[in-house]
Amino acid sequence: MKVISTNLGDPVTFEWNGAEEQTGIFKYPTSTGLFLTENDVKDDTIIDRVHHGGTNKACYLFSADYYDYWKNLYPDLKWDWGMFGENLTVEGLDESKIRVGDIYKIGKALVQVSQPREPCYKLGIRFGTQKILKEFIDHNHPGTYVKILEEGHVVSGDNITLVEQSQNTFTTQQFYELMFAKNKSQDLLELFMTNEAVPQYKKDRFKKYLS
Repeated sequence: MKVISTNLGDPVTFEWNGAEEQTGIFKYPTSTGLFLTENDVKDDTIIDRVHHGGTNKACYLFSADYYDYWKNLYPDLKWDWGMFGENLTVEGLDESKIRVGDIYKIGKALVQVSQPREPCYKLGIRFGTQKILKEFIDHNHPGTYVKILEEGHVVSGDNITLVEQSQNTFTTQQFYELMFAKNKSQDLLELFMTNEAVPQYKKDRFKKYLS
């Protein structure tokens, strides 16, 4: 895997249900790279720190490989890297192969895969339609958040090198599928509950599905 673009966002104000809100999802490429810190990306905009940023969502990676798919669906948008609110646009990112708990070296930083991105209405704000949410879920390529184990600088062109593979085979894509499946697979739930890298608050929410 390789970093294609490093992206940051400024606050953007929009109207939602009659009230003004702000979002940091409008991210664009930066030529200076990013500095990954323990809880976020330095100089990035995070409005809602309940659902974004923090240990388990410090940095968001999305695959460059699927941009053509989305450009075909939304040809009239002004396209650039960072369109999905990702801090790092990555060539070769495949959620079906990346395990939750995998540890990677990215530039000077050391990161661990933590969880997939769950789309919210602010992705719809970026795309100009809320129908993108169901399309994003159905496409099954959500990208991934990572924890920052060692802080460091990342620039475009940096390779992403696997340092340690998780012994638990639960993938980011399986995590995503489990979240939205009406009937939760008990086999996947077992992998989910025993994976040390899955955030505890997620496990607490999913206990009710265990048979």
